[in-house]
Amino acid sequence: MAPFNKDRTDVIVRARDSGVSTIITVGIDLNSSRQAIKLAESYTEVVAAVGFHPHNVTGVDEVDMADLAWIADYPGVVAIGEVGLDFYRGYSPRDTQLQVLDWQLGLAVKLDLPLIIHCRQAEKDMIPLLRDWTSPHKRLKRLPRGVIHCFSGDTDTARQYLGMGFFISFGAYIGYPTSINMHNVIRSIPGDRLMVETDCPFLPPQSRRGKRNEPAYLPLTVELLAKIRQVSPEIIARETTKNVRHLFRLPTIDTDLSSGTFH
Repeated sequence: MAPFNKDRTDVIVRARDSGVSTIITVGIDLNSSRQAIKLAESYTEVVAAVGFHPHNVTGVDEVDMADLAWIADYPGVVAIGEVGLDFYRGYSPRDTQLQVLDWQLGLAVKLDLPLIIHCRQAEKDMIPLLRDWTSPHKRLKRLPRGVIHCFSGDTDTARQYLGMGFFISFGAYIGYPTSINMHNVIRSIPGDRLMVETDCPFLPPQSRRGKRNEPAYLPLTVELLAKIRQVSPEIIARETTKNVRHLFRLPTIDTDLSSGTFH
């Protein structure tokens, strides 16, 4: 994204120095998805996800979906995302969001790729849609199916996503004062279904509010999760590393997690 245009290589170096060994960079439309693939080609620690974010689906048609299908078949692509529904901002018509998401769900099945799901104030539509998509008659080959990114719902909503085979991912926003009520939800997620992310350049840690977020800050979120779940940061690092590599079929890297290596 544009906030990284001036120092992208430095950002990646800082991430590596902080213990982040793999970055999944996420597309939100055709152009950014192509850029994500270029980054994956340029940096060994970067892999790509491609897709249309719900904010960016106005005007998307079947020709655009054909283009997305073509670039999604690139070897460096590990997921379809970020895709989903956002009825909070309303930047795109709801019916268009639903149609484009349906197309992308079909693409994920066709290419046997997991999903990175965005859902904001749209659970009433999202949960039935995903329940149908994950139902036995769909015969999805892949298990697990994907990850609910930047989850901010309640325990019951999390339980429904988990029941459909999704992981739950949290970012630095869990340290914001407004997120104090989420702690019980965070503690309820099984360790083998937990993930951690930055959503950079958005949602920086509380100590850096108002500034650009970046991957080097990921260990701060790991520490937050560890404190909330009352375990060591090393346990969170180990669990989330294993989970993300399982979901996105990433090769295992032999590292000493006690030294603070995160993926």
